[in-house]
Amino acid sequence: MRDLREPISFGELNTNVPAQSHAPPLKLLDQLRGELRVRHYSIRTEQAYVDWARRFILHHGKRHPALMGADEVASFLTYLATERNVAASTQNQAKSALLFLYSKVLRVELPWLGEVITAHASRHLPVVLTPTEVRSLFAELNGVNWLVASLLYGTGMRVLEGLRLRVKDIEFERREVVIREGKGNKDRVSVLPENLIPPLRDQLARSQNLHRQDLEEGYGAVALPHALAVKDPSAATAWGWQWLFPSPLRSIDPRSGEIRRHHLLEQGVQKAVALASRRAGISKPCTPHVLRHSFATHLLQAGYDIRTVQELLGHSNVKTTMIYTHVLNRGGRGVRSPLDQL
Repeated sequence: MRDLREPISFGELNTNVPAQSHAPPLKLLDQLRGELRVRHYSIRTEQAYVDWARRFILHHGKRHPALMGADEVASFLTYLATERNVAASTQNQAKSALLFLYSKVLRVELPWLGEVITAHASRHLPVVLTPTEVRSLFAELNGVNWLVASLLYGTGMRVLEGLRLRVKDIEFERREVVIREGKGNKDRVSVLPENLIPPLRDQLARSQNLHRQDLEEGYGAVALPHALAVKDPSAATAWGWQWLFPSPLRSIDPRSGEIRRHHLLEQGVQKAVALASRRAGISKPCTPHVLRHSFATHLLQAGYDIRTVQELLGHSNVKTTMIYTHVLNRGGRGVRSPLDQL
């Protein structure tokens, strides 16, 4: 079988699908990207779905997906589980990508989809650090990685939610962090640890100096959500829309092709936390997401209501009325962060 990492030219596909004579057909993966962007899927989801479509085609000898159906999809998912030993969540992500490909790109009815079995994800208890382990972990971190890790534990954010914070999302007076477009494209409010206010102000000062430098050199425009760049072109260079944790280097935007300053990459934080846990002698698997689990567990242990914790975490099973709990001071401003008790 061909190596899945090998570059592929989809012009070589044995499609046998008639093309319109008046215009060259768009590449299949370009069509897939277009449909994902029209629906405002994240760049991570776009990359994952395109990669699964590519792997599916390569697995079946570069046959066009329009010429395949339930048997080929089931065969591919079985291959992932039996030969690649992927997790159930990974297998289900592959199925979701193929479902999107067939229904939104190829416009193919999927009466056979029910024949494709969905893998059942195993339920595992989350890894939780003790307060003593959290202290020892933070003692081995420094600089911006310490600040990011402290913010994740102090607010319960996911690592990308923390790295995607913008200047305007930090509410010092109200002691809140506003998390925009979190998992499930939902906004929420979490608590801002008082212990992090001075280092966050220092981080803002460093970010602002970097932004001024970018503006002087003809840059300084940040990526904006959806159509805001069209509605308000000046917002891209406005201070409030800049990243709280900007990257030290500029890079090319994968969608627009423009040279911009992105936020810090999650891989850097993940590596820093993993190395710090080893130095601290923590035997548990330790990732930035473990800090989120620890945040929730320590709040519950402190006696906070489980519904309030669910709102702070932004879990999908929160009932509609739970969105009002922060108004009753049971949300961001009504909770004292566990970081302030260390």
